Amino acid sequence: MSESPMQIVKLALLALLLVFVLPAALSAALWKIGEHPGTWRDANWASAKLLPQPGETPEAAVYVLSARTGGLKGSVSEHSWIVLKDAGARTYERWDKVGWGSPIRRNGYPADGRWYSNEPRIVFARFGAEAEALLPAFRAAIASYPYAAAGGYRIFPGPNSNTFVAHVLRHVPGLSTVLSPVAVGRDYPSEGQLVFYDRDREDIRLSLFGYAGAVIGLGSGLEVNFLGLVAGIDPLRLAIKIPAFGTYALRPDPV
Repeated sequence: MSESPMQIVKLALLALLLVFVLPAALSAALWKIGEHPGTWRDANWASAKLLPQPGETPEAAVYVLSARTGGLKGSVSEHSWIVLKDAGARTYERWDKVGWGSPIRRNGYPADGRWYSNEPRIVFARFGAEAEALLPAFRAAIASYPYAAAGGYRIFPGPNSNTFVAHVLRHVPGLSTVLSPVAVGRDYPSEGQLVFYDRDREDIRLSLFGYAGAVIGLGSGLEVNFLGLVAGIDPLRLAIKIPAFGTYALRPDPV
């Protein structure tokens, strides 16, 4: 016997509840239990000493870093940014997209600074000749970001800080790196395309203006995005992607 439309709706709502709402609610509850700064003034923004001192390493470097963001939204999302260093440079060059002041901020914070007191992690790192070859493409991609002007920021569904970094990664030829599923805003279509073939990652990306979408391909496996929360599986990496928690893989990609 075929299922009635009402039964299908109930099953769909149950799936949304179990797959998206329940993990997000659990993450929010765990977040509330933890200790977090009350305001941005109370937060620690100092260097986490994650990166080597730039003057001690003469080689070029390219990094993408990420850390949980502030407030309750930190229970479901990260903030990501880009760090560049020319060969022989004695300082790093950090690029963030933020929602206040100058939207594309250069060197607004320490290169490996904590974000709302949360420790950063390295998503992507390249050094030496490989980094030196990537630097022009990274800078060109930063300059090409279409939402760089004042007013070009929206927390949800985007364009936000993660939309900016995801745009840069997609526009550097030859890179297959993607941001974590908890980088809410990474799936906002910065190119304006609701259907997009990502050649470097061999993924087909579908987006309903960032509010919902899907990704399928060799690079990402199968992902479903609902209101910024991402659930999915990646058979090639034996990975599962849990909303608000991120990716758990038996064969993780190297940084």
